[in-house]
Amino acid sequence: MTLVHEPEAVPALRGGTADGADPPPAPTERAPRSRRLIVVAAIAGAVLAAGITWLAQSTGSSGLPTVDITARYSRFEPDRVTVKPGSTVRFVIHNADPIDHEFIIGPPGTHDIHERGEPHFHTGAVPGEVTVPAGATVETTWTFGEAGSPDVAYGCHLAGHWDYGMHGKALIR
Repeated sequence: MTLVHEPEAVPALRGGTADGADPPPAPTERAPRSRRLIVVAAIAGAVLAAGITWLAQSTGSSGLPTVDITARYSRFEPDRVTVKPGSTVRFVIHNADPIDHEFIIGPPGTHDIHERGEPHFHTGAVPGEVTVPAGATVETTWTFGEAGSPDVAYGCHLAGHWDYGMHGKALIR
């Protein structure tokens, strides 16, 4: 068997066409509008991924402003939320960890009590205090103070979790 070299095929391998014509020029840059959309999308994604501040503006079936929080790697995401003064907010907490957590929101005195380990299990009967079993999603509500009230902390007080960094702040603005 003899191999035959076909010169017409070579230009196609080099980026030309089989008929010898030059290929169409490659686009050198995107349209300005497309570039702006990409930049805006990248910035928006970075802000959301940072999880620093989320506004409690969405409303769930309860009609209350809703904040979604995820427990992951024994941390709360986001670890900062912004709420309106005097608002009652519905917190939906999802535990993505393979261990149980709790979600406690309130003033420093509340956290002092829970840091001493009392109580260990929360049924949700007390607003702002719920147990969050591994893989589960639970809800609680909290009513924030009026304008000028101090910011409120939330966290998990199971053994060592708070010290590990499992806490955040609700900024009243």
